[in-house]
Amino acid sequence: MAKPPKIYIRDSGILHTLLSLNGNQILSHPKLGASWEGFIIEQILDLTKTRGGYFWATHSGAELDLLIIKSGKRIGFEIKYTDAPSRSRSITIAQNDLKLDRLYVIYPGTQSFQIDKKIQAVGIGDLLSIKDL
Repeated sequence: MAKPPKIYIRDSGILHTLLSLNGNQILSHPKLGASWEGFIIEQILDLTKTRGGYFWATHSGAELDLLIIKSGKRIGFEIKYTDAPSRSRSITIAQNDLKLDRLYVIYPGTQSFQIDKKIQAVGIGDLLSIKDL
């Protein structure tokens, strides 16, 4: 059975309008994660000055929210609306299958830290400090 394509609405204001949300209603809405993903993807693509961003998924369910290739490097981004980002099964599979040079887990927290040698959790306030952008 084929899954329908993943569609990002990169403008979170349009998404919130389509969902008839006002103010902070998104914080308790089931589409909070999708809104966060679209917002962060738009920020990363703007910072990298590229429109060449890719979503990646396997038939077994592993996914990577954003893959960009910049200066010959494969850089992955996993975008999570969570307080405690960590290495997931999808991250491990994406890192191995795509031979990523770096992988960043972007989350709404205030601390950035290494998860392992090639994986870094990045709080939203540190987005501009990512050297690969």
